[in-house]
Amino acid sequence: MLALNTIRIYTDGSCHTQLKYGAWAAIIQISNNEHIINGTAKNTTHNRMELQAIINAVEYLGLNKISFDKIEVFTDSQYAVNLTTRKHRILENNYLTKKGSPLQNNDLLKGLFNLFETMPLKLIKVAAHQPVNSNNNQNRKVDLIVRALMRETIPHA
Repeated sequence: MLALNTIRIYTDGSCHTQLKYGAWAAIIQISNNEHIINGTAKNTTHNRMELQAIINAVEYLGLNKISFDKIEVFTDSQYAVNLTTRKHRILENNYLTKKGSPLQNNDLLKGLFNLFETMPLKLIKVAAHQPVNSNNNQNRKVDLIVRALMRETIPHA
């Protein structure tokens, strides 16, 4: 196993709301190497694609037996970042809304919360659609990957 300190992951997800076609992508920086993973989905939502990008990127590390001290996930998703502060309430309410119906994406929320429990994972909010800057913010790059996937995925009328 390769021993590392901090893994940096840049994620993005998007969805065509009327057609419910979506795409997600992640740039995983390991040492001086960059790994890009991505995927598409039907019958999905924007928030679901944002969560899928994070979960798949973190799971990629385990599947490839990569060790680390911590994982920093950079995302422009306020929804995803706010889950860290809402986690206790979501668990307390057993993934149900105030009206008693299941929360949207509860399957992915369970998976993400499990990762929080088993991995040194930190979500960091970045501004959306910003150019790559001196801090090596790859958010714009991963956004362009998702946009390209969306163009390829959306069925033509």
